[in-house]
Amino acid sequence: MNFTNTPLLQIGSESEVGLNKDRWSKVLQSAQSLIDEQHVPGLAFQVQRGDFSTQVESFGQTFLTNRETPISAETPFLIASLSKPMVAMTMLMLVERGALTLNHRVSDLVPEFRGAGKRGITIKNVLTHTSGLLDMLPNNRELRSSNSSILEFVKETGKSDLAFPTATNAQYQSMGFALLAPVVENVTGRPLREFIRTELFEKIGMHNSWLGIPESVQLKKPVAEVRVPDDQIGEDHWNWNSNYWKTLGAPWGGVVSPVEDVSRFCRWILAGGKSPDGQHLLKPETIRLATSNRLRDFPNIPDSTMRCRGWGYGWRMNWTDHRGTFTDLANEHVFGHWGATGTLMWIDPNTQTAVVILSTHPASRSVSPLVNLSNQIVAAFESTD
Repeated sequence: MNFTNTPLLQIGSESEVGLNKDRWSKVLQSAQSLIDEQHVPGLAFQVQRGDFSTQVESFGQTFLTNRETPISAETPFLIASLSKPMVAMTMLMLVERGALTLNHRVSDLVPEFRGAGKRGITIKNVLTHTSGLLDMLPNNRELRSSNSSILEFVKETGKSDLAFPTATNAQYQSMGFALLAPVVENVTGRPLREFIRTELFEKIGMHNSWLGIPESVQLKKPVAEVRVPDDQIGEDHWNWNSNYWKTLGAPWGGVVSPVEDVSRFCRWILAGGKSPDGQHLLKPETIRLATSNRLRDFPNIPDSTMRCRGWGYGWRMNWTDHRGTFTDLANEHVFGHWGATGTLMWIDPNTQTAVVILSTHPASRSVSPLVNLSNQIVAAFESTD
């Protein structure tokens, strides 16, 4: 992995970012078309390569039925599972500090997490999606409808059946990440939402980002309203746009952040864990481990899963044969994450490129229009050959 020497996110011209002016103009036209053709209600993105970044490009409206508040560079989005790599990097900070190890059993750290087959689940299993835990619980809707706490999700996760024996396969598991909130609190004495805010967000310049918006905080701009899926329509007391979800602080998907803050997170990764003031919050070697395919560490993972469905620590490798590829124009060394609310970030360590695209149209079982946009962005860079 090639790290940049510039931890600060610096806005540059198209040419300084390495973009072809005409092709970049077509990217912006395509983004506006997504709005005009009502594929996406709201959209914002930012691209960086090397030492420079574009400005934030924003399109559409903040609210679904009120067209008086356009999306802007400062608009916070519900970034959903883009939260997972952020939480994972926080866990690795604790590992570097000697507070826990990746092979610590979760049940040893969280007394509320009990259940058949759960004893062997480790922090590493959670971060690599090899725990066998479920993505969403069978009673997920009931839990959210009753505005349940994170600890209630943890207890219910302990009662749920495993999809497969731990460390024998990899399957996406949001409920594994739910366990990390009590892990952090029990190890540090501080809530995860507070720890990630002070130890990561504030130190790398993500001043407008929160894992669950505190009741005491008045945001500069309203959170972009998501076009919720059918099963959330009318469920205003618990769906993605509810106050409950915005303030819950779900470790599996509760960060609220504007595009530029997510770009700062990507810049921090590209800088090898170095903050803008020169502190190494994580060592470059730790970043390399976290962003490489860690499924290779498990001897019983099926070969096809290991090769084609790779996971790092909280980061997903680019699945090139899958509808959820980050871009068709990069290979498996690219890493990133999708968010169910219609968000995407990915990093190419070889070219020191990062792309952040936040929208308010949720992901579906079809190829997202954000992949088309991502492809165009890649093609807009000038060739280095």
